[in-house]
Amino acid sequence: MERRVPAAWRALLTLVLLGRAAAAVELRCQEITVPLCKGVGYNRTYMPNRFKHDTQDEAGLEVHQFWPLVEIRCSPDLRFFLCAMYTPICLDDYRKPLPPCRAVCERARAGCAPLMRQYGFPWPDRMRCELLPEQGDRDTLCMDYNRSHTTTAAPAVPKPTADRPLKPYNPRKKSHGVRGGGGGGPGCFCRIVNCAVPCHSPYLSPEERSFTGLWIGLWSVLCFVSTSVTVATFLIDMDRFQYPERPIIFLSACYMFVSVGYIVRLIAGHEQVACTRAYGAAHVHYSSPVPGLCTLVFVLLYFFGMASSLWWVILSLTWFLAAAMKWGNEAIAGYARYFHLAAWVIPCVKSVAVLALSSVDGDSVAGICYVGNQNLQTLRGFVLAPLLLYLLVGTGFLLAGFVSLFRIRRVIKQGGTKTDKLERLMVRIGVFTVLYTVPATVIVACYFYEQHHRLTWEVTHNCTCRTDPNRAGPDYAVFMLRYFMCLLVGITSGAWIWSGKTFESWRTFCTGSGSEKKKKVVVVGGGGGGGGGAVHHQ
Repeated sequence: MERRVPAAWRALLTLVLLGRAAAAVELRCQEITVPLCKGVGYNRTYMPNRFKHDTQDEAGLEVHQFWPLVEIRCSPDLRFFLCAMYTPICLDDYRKPLPPCRAVCERARAGCAPLMRQYGFPWPDRMRCELLPEQGDRDTLCMDYNRSHTTTAAPAVPKPTADRPLKPYNPRKKSHGVRGGGGGGPGCFCRIVNCAVPCHSPYLSPEERSFTGLWIGLWSVLCFVSTSVTVATFLIDMDRFQYPERPIIFLSACYMFVSVGYIVRLIAGHEQVACTRAYGAAHVHYSSPVPGLCTLVFVLLYFFGMASSLWWVILSLTWFLAAAMKWGNEAIAGYARYFHLAAWVIPCVKSVAVLALSSVDGDSVAGICYVGNQNLQTLRGFVLAPLLLYLLVGTGFLLAGFVSLFRIRRVIKQGGTKTDKLERLMVRIGVFTVLYTVPATVIVACYFYEQHHRLTWEVTHNCTCRTDPNRAGPDYAVFMLRYFMCLLVGITSGAWIWSGKTFESWRTFCTGSGSEKKKKVVVVGGGGGGGGGAVHHQ
């Protein structure tokens, strides 16, 4: 019995030591103090690193041996790669090692290994690129650093001689380092692209995030109510809405589905629609196959949003045909099938293309899924360019139609005929034109603002070494204005049906007097067999 007690104590001591060792494995973030890696694009690291350096002083002594290579810039990726290896990034919401991607290592090695071999130094074995994960590996997240003008060829650097030695690194002296795109000052290494954006926008405060949900929820519900009434009014009295005004109904129907997309986000929640917890951290969906709920919201917002813009173009075209070309209702209605073909097929093709290219991504501000939230190229190609084109074409048709209406009004007045009815039509068309073109123009302007400044926002947010006191993040009001304008057209589209006829249509529908009126129809004259009868309402 006495021999078992020491064994038990040894076992207990072993468990305690193992527990402490496990606790020590947990990453603890600390400010970067290695001079070479200050301003590399992140400012916190952890120790020990992958090379078992317990302190940054140990890591700094070793990594500074590569300073001559960094100084002569044999590869624009070398500094980032070295720092990612010796002072790995430490994130509060991602408690796992985040190594550099294999492509970063290969670019650095391709530029610097030939120069190292000239002096008899091989590429370090423990920094072999094969040991690092590839970008896109679903099992291991990694960091990449891309440059728009990256060259991996080794520069033609003369060999050091006694007359021209390579200068050793002096930590007190400011270096020129490698600048990131839009980087900061000397030694500022900022641009890290393809980063996973957090689930909630880092540019917004908690109060702004809460208000965003309330703001979008309010206008989406109002839009749904307004457009639902418009569509229902059309369904109970279809004969009342003929061309050239009928496209307003289809435009309202599109905005009804757009509002449904925002309401789905309101019900399901920001995180469930726009975010994923892959790799152990919550971030928005980004350039990959997305879940069904995210895809549903994307289709509702993008497909029907683009369809509404095309129905606006068709509405402008039909008004132009009626006003300038003197086409009648029946002549315009004869092309209705082609209008529907263009309005539904074109957005369908674009939506399928976005899905096929895996370009659906999450919006960290609104909590929706759309296209171009993370990629400027897809934003310009699938959103900004089409919206601008539709706006210009539709406005062109409208202006031409208004010019023709003013000419007709002048001719009628010269003939001594009253123009009250024509003037009322012109006012209604003018009001609806303003109610659409102003929001559409504001939306396009907001997208221009975003695509022009987004890269600067990202660099400013990621680069702590930029000390410009005048730098600013995105304007919160611009985002709120854009979401409001996206729904305002649906709310105001009901203005076209705000008249006594609408109340009469609903009264007739609710009381059933319309069906009784249809029954009071008799055929007058005609006798047996022959034609010539007349339809008469009693």
